[in-house]
Amino acid sequence: MKRYSVFAIAREALSWHQGWERAWASPEPKKRYDAIIVGAGGHGLATAYYLGKNHGITNVAVLEKGWLGGGNTGRNTTIIRSNYLQDPSAAIYEKARSLYETMSLDLNMNVMFSPRGVMMLAQTEHEVRGYRRTAHANALQGVATEFIGPERVKELVPIININGPRYPVLGALWQARGGTGRHDAVAWGYARACSAMGMDIIQNCEVTGVSQSGGKVTGVTTTRGDIACDKLGIVVAGHSGQLADMAGFRLPVESLCLQALVSEPIKPCMDVVVMANTVHGYMSQSDKGEMVIGGGTDGFNNFTQRGSFHHIEETLRALVETFPMISRLKMLRQWGGIVDMTGDRSPIISKTPLGNCFINCGWGTGGFKAIPGSGWAMAELMARGEPGPLAAEFSMYRFREGKFIDESVAAGVAH
Repeated sequence: MKRYSVFAIAREALSWHQGWERAWASPEPKKRYDAIIVGAGGHGLATAYYLGKNHGITNVAVLEKGWLGGGNTGRNTTIIRSNYLQDPSAAIYEKARSLYETMSLDLNMNVMFSPRGVMMLAQTEHEVRGYRRTAHANALQGVATEFIGPERVKELVPIININGPRYPVLGALWQARGGTGRHDAVAWGYARACSAMGMDIIQNCEVTGVSQSGGKVTGVTTTRGDIACDKLGIVVAGHSGQLADMAGFRLPVESLCLQALVSEPIKPCMDVVVMANTVHGYMSQSDKGEMVIGGGTDGFNNFTQRGSFHHIEETLRALVETFPMISRLKMLRQWGGIVDMTGDRSPIISKTPLGNCFINCGWGTGGFKAIPGSGWAMAELMARGEPGPLAAEFSMYRFREGKFIDESVAAGVAH
């Protein structure tokens, strides 16, 4: 694999850039692999990468029914933060955030990680108390956050209206080392690194069945033939329930559409990420100048990957009071992604009733920020057969045992 660098660009310029090789290979599937990962999104590719890097398992296939990164990895608002209340959540998200900081060097791919800072607005007295509580918890967890007053909020975000009649800004939970990244580059970087280790990334290969014998997985049936494996990892976000059904077990998840949109490009006016949970909207400005705006999930289960007019209205009418300037912007495009939600709004990284079959799902609306931490934990689970410290609390059996990691109650939002 050629190494990307300024010298490589200069060298290729001499030959009119005709010498660049494909970022990753596109092989035909082999008959057997040591491990198969179903899902070539960020979480699936990160799992494969850390299987190779941390555990030396490289006879791996990553199967994707569509195109690489075409699911939620390419349909999110790229927010990266780790200021969660519960200890297991803070640990895995902080691991992910720290890995994002070195990801460009690790993968030799500029993922455009921008630690611009993330603030979560407190617009009710209840939120003030809740975010102060989270700041204290983060201090004990080793996560650098602080609660700031409205004057500091206005200093960081000059375009904000802190005196709204319905939603005044009373303060914010501020994580200076949070930020954003380039979602496509994250998928491409992991794919390129996996391919360089000899792993097979197979697109347009839908899994239609899971084979088993003696209570253990033996392989998968796909639209490109049967493929045998010793271990199977299911990392397919909103379609986790369908894959689990093929493997013979049920998951405590539901699938919903999460929508987002971007405005027309404008001059730089906001260099942090702002989340307003009371009105349920969040916004940042992309490198191209677009205002990236997201809201909540649909109120009913569905598998659509497109936007709806009523959701634009619900999200923007709430944000306009806090950011009056956006009322004058035109929408450029809108989209949706299929997210998988658990009852406590925390993920599942777990063994399953089928031997040597493991599942990573339930990230809900906050999956992008967790990609490297999720992959690290899932790879450890698949390699050793038992969860490591990052994944230990996220078993699918916690719902049966009542050991919830309830971030929906803690934060009031699952982003």
